[in-house]
Amino acid sequence: MNFLSLISLSVSCKGNQKDLKDTKISKNNIVTIEKSIYGTTAKGEKVESYLLKNQKGMEVSIITYGGIITSLKVPNKKGISEEVVLGFSTLEQYMEPHPYFGALIGRYGNRIANAKFSLDGKTYTLAANNGNNSLHGGPEGFHRVIWAVEEVKEGEAASLKLKYLSKDGEEGFPGNLTVYVTYSLTQENTLDVLYEATTDQKTIVNLTQHTYFNLSGDFSKTVLDHEIVIDADQIVPVDDTLIPTGKFESVANTPFDFRKSKAIGKEINEANEQLKRGLGYDHCWVLNHQEKGFRFAASAYEPISGRLMEVRTTEPGIQLYTGNFLDGTLPTRNGNTYAQRTGFCLETQHYPDSPNQKDFPTTVLKPGEKYQSQTSFAFSIK
Repeated sequence: MNFLSLISLSVSCKGNQKDLKDTKISKNNIVTIEKSIYGTTAKGEKVESYLLKNQKGMEVSIITYGGIITSLKVPNKKGISEEVVLGFSTLEQYMEPHPYFGALIGRYGNRIANAKFSLDGKTYTLAANNGNNSLHGGPEGFHRVIWAVEEVKEGEAASLKLKYLSKDGEEGFPGNLTVYVTYSLTQENTLDVLYEATTDQKTIVNLTQHTYFNLSGDFSKTVLDHEIVIDADQIVPVDDTLIPTGKFESVANTPFDFRKSKAIGKEINEANEQLKRGLGYDHCWVLNHQEKGFRFAASAYEPISGRLMEVRTTEPGIQLYTGNFLDGTLPTRNGNTYAQRTGFCLETQHYPDSPNQKDFPTTVLKPGEKYQSQTSFAFSIK
């Protein structure tokens, strides 16, 4: 499917600030956009929120700070729309340290060993924010910047096209990198994410989305009963600092075999060195059928609600993270806290530490080239 064919019929835009509202909704609109003020940063930067909503009970809220998905609601088998992603209630909470709830990740998703990599014989030093390693673009990565937004109002999906210029040297990365991320909500209850980037100097790029899902809609529950499928015959094994060893390993006869539907909790506590290193699942799977481009990668099913989420991507890998480091200190929206394994991530990406692994697919972007990656999250009832 051509991604651009998903971008939409007739979209209304609704602006509001405090109690002031100006709404124009045509009877022909299928997916609507509502814009509001979300808050102000300590630097005085205005942060906006955009609510995309279709007529089948799905809605997603995105803020310009970090391109964060702050809310995503989809129907259960009874037709009741409920929140299915972890998040906070205020901008101030998102500005405090947190485990990347809902955020866009860049320039480089996942870990880079020793916070260093080389291009054309020159070594670049990054911020070490995960032990000796660099994680998710550094402490001031794309998850902590203000993105510009353009609303796209054609076709039968509403779209937000976010833009950010990452300047040469930001967090240690070379080149002025112009990044576009387009979120599109379709009438078929699918959230599409299109990543694009260009550079004026050779650099590395690996963009992803870091939303935590709990398809039950009940954040007092863990996700251990969610049934997962991952279309992958191999994983990228890691050392005790969660950096790839450089080799791939078969999932056959291991707890990492999700080629057939299996509950997350079925083997998460098995005596396995890789599980011990990640405190559970925190690994990248080598997706099958990479030559096909945009294809099925993974799914998650929650039996009580009946919600099924299917992930498709053009990326070679997907990271399953089972919220192992959530520890009950972060507040939920209703005043409780997020306990260990109350959310999981399915992050489509290139493999961790690819710039330092000669046998991994390249993440190098050169001037004149265009980085492009597509992922979709399709929701239905099973």
